[in-house]
Amino acid sequence: MAEQQADDLALAEVVEFTSGLIRIDTTNRGGGDCRERPAAEYAAERLAGAGLEPLLLERTPGRTNVVARIEGTDPSADALLVHGHLDVVPAEAADWSVHPFSGEVRDGVVWGRGAVDMKNMDAMILAVVRGWARQGVRPRRDIVIAFTADEEASAEDGSGFLADRHPELFEGCTEGISESGAFTFHDGAGRGIYPIGAGERGTAWLKLTARGRAGHGSKVNDENAVTRLAAAVTRIGEHTWPLRLTPTVRAALTELAALYGIEPDFRDVDMLLDKLGPAAKLVEATVRNSANPTMLNAGYKVNVIPGEAVAHVDGRYLPGGEEEFAATLDELTGPDVSWEFAHREVALQAPVDSPTFARMRAAVEEFAPEGHVVPYCMSGGTDAKQFSRLGITGYGFTPLKLPEDLDYQALFHGVDERVPVEALHFGVRVLDRLLRTV
Repeated sequence: MAEQQADDLALAEVVEFTSGLIRIDTTNRGGGDCRERPAAEYAAERLAGAGLEPLLLERTPGRTNVVARIEGTDPSADALLVHGHLDVVPAEAADWSVHPFSGEVRDGVVWGRGAVDMKNMDAMILAVVRGWARQGVRPRRDIVIAFTADEEASAEDGSGFLADRHPELFEGCTEGISESGAFTFHDGAGRGIYPIGAGERGTAWLKLTARGRAGHGSKVNDENAVTRLAAAVTRIGEHTWPLRLTPTVRAALTELAALYGIEPDFRDVDMLLDKLGPAAKLVEATVRNSANPTMLNAGYKVNVIPGEAVAHVDGRYLPGGEEEFAATLDELTGPDVSWEFAHREVALQAPVDSPTFARMRAAVEEFAPEGHVVPYCMSGGTDAKQFSRLGITGYGFTPLKLPEDLDYQALFHGVDERVPVEALHFGVRVLDRLLRTV
């Protein structure tokens, strides 16, 4: 089995499927405004073509998920979950060089919303599974394939729904792989670093509410809700959170320091980050909790002082840091502003010394021997949070070999999202190798 590789048709299909999925507009505007069903049917049809029996599951009409299982050769082995989401964030066509839902392949690059987040990985999964069907490949452990809805919002119609209402479909799964890992990070000094996700900060989307005394805009008012809210938002935005090193981030810093010949001094992490140069971007957002004000809403007329003002804050906390996060928000908001979680999800941590991580490292190094694989913690979150409710340990692994002039991280939710064809080919080969050997 180890000698077999992804065939030429798999390399062609990954491009076809990435383009085809992009052309299906699955924009998730939040609040339930999305319809993933056409993309789910597209994926299910191709899974069925590989001899699988995909299930289409919905909590809300049109918000469709797909789940299928590949039976392994060893019934006693733990199963592996391989998942990707079908929805994408909005895109304004006027801002793009190529229409965001064209799926155009131009000069060896596939363009469109979802090209990196994450219809590329969905296409890789489909291409690998269909390649196995042609070659008669069966993995050692069961592999559960899941394509989910609603990842770009609350995941209530997607992975949350699957974990809560259909846990039986994931029986035996102990580990999972999905987005945001094993891509090329160029450090500007000729090195290609491949970070593999082994953790995520927790999600804490907050609603702040300030109440005061409504009145005429020309009168003295020392109970102004807008003023109270503005003060609290300023305190939150200017707050410097203390350094907190999780095992994953410590491992990342240790391996990066070794790569650059630096003695890792964890007593002064900020200085260590400075020494790492551009590579510090891989860890700098995950050495602290964070809270960034993002939305404000108050008043209805310029000469009326409103009795209430509302703000929203995107908070993220490290594994083990939720209590500190909440206590700090109590202090920063003060007595005149209340706060609550509008949406909350757990922080995650995965072992970097596991056999699965070692296999991921080996799969990348086989096809990028010049690369340097390191673990890292994601600053944001993925569907792995919801699947963790089922005891599934999640890793970020969407392999892409990228040219130096393509800023992968900037393309997430950005304008002119695109992925090179050669990067997709690399991804199929690496994913194929991992899933054959894991």
